[in-house]
Amino acid sequence: MPDIQTTRGQFLLRLATRPEDVLACQHLRYRVFYEEMKARPDVIAQTRRLDRDHYDDLCDHLVVVHAGASPHDDPIMLDDGELIGTYRLLRQEIADASGGLYSQREFDVAPLLAAHRGLRFLELGRSCVLKPFRTKPVLELLWQGIWNYVRAHGMDVMLGCASLEGTDPEAHALALSVLADAIPQDEWRVRALPETRVEMRRLALTDGQKRRALVSLPPLIKGYLRLGCHIGDGAVIDAQFNTTDVLIILPVAAINSRYFAHFGQPNGTNG
Repeated sequence: MPDIQTTRGQFLLRLATRPEDVLACQHLRYRVFYEEMKARPDVIAQTRRLDRDHYDDLCDHLVVVHAGASPHDDPIMLDDGELIGTYRLLRQEIADASGGLYSQREFDVAPLLAAHRGLRFLELGRSCVLKPFRTKPVLELLWQGIWNYVRAHGMDVMLGCASLEGTDPEAHALALSVLADAIPQDEWRVRALPETRVEMRRLALTDGQKRRALVSLPPLIKGYLRLGCHIGDGAVIDAQFNTTDVLIILPVAAINSRYFAHFGQPNGTNG
C-alpha cells in the first residue's frame, strides 16, 4: 500500500490501515449522513450506528485526523487523534472483479468504461467531514490525499456521485441548471438510468443566476468544476440518503495545469 500521508497544521491525512479505522469511518458517516443530513437508516444501521455496505471491504479509505482539542462531547478517536473526515476510493480493476462500481446503481457507466478501455478509473464516494471542520484547509487536504493516491496508482479518470442535500429537484433548480452546462456531448457523456433520471436543465439561466448558482454549490462540487470535470446527464433522487445526486467525471488529462503547482504534477512523487 503506497504512503500518501500528508499533514496541514493540526490535521493529518492518511489511509485507513486497520479494521478499527474503517469501523470509525462507518461511525463518522452515520453521524453525518443519518444524524445530520437525515438519511433513513435501516434497523441494523440504526442499532449499530454505522453506515456500511459491502463496498467498504473493497475500498481504500482516506481518513483525516485532528490532533487538537475536540469540540465534541463524544469524539471518534483513533490512535493519532480525532477522526473528522473520510473518503473512500475504489479502483476499477477491483470493482470489475466484485460486481461493478457503486455509481452503476444510478448511472449507466458501462458505455463510458467501454469507450476508454485503455484508461484506469477511480471511483470516489462516501465523502464526509464533521460540520465544525468543513473548512478550506480540510477540503484541500482531502483533495491532496486523493491526488496522492491517483499518482501512486497511476489512475487516469476519477468519477463518483456528488450530492445536493434534499430530494426536491425544484429546490435545486438553479444548481442543477448550471451543472447542466458541464454535461459533455462526446464519449465522456454518461446518462442517469432512465427509471430514476431527473432532468437537470430546469431553468434558462441569466448570467446573474449562473453566478449565484455557482456560488451556492457545495464546496466539493465547486472544487471539481474548477478542476475541469464533466457532469453526468441527469440527476438521481436518493430517498434513503435524502439527496439529489449528480455524477462527476474528471479525466486527469483535463485538469487545469495551474492546479498542479499546488497539488503536484501527475507524474510527480508523493513527497
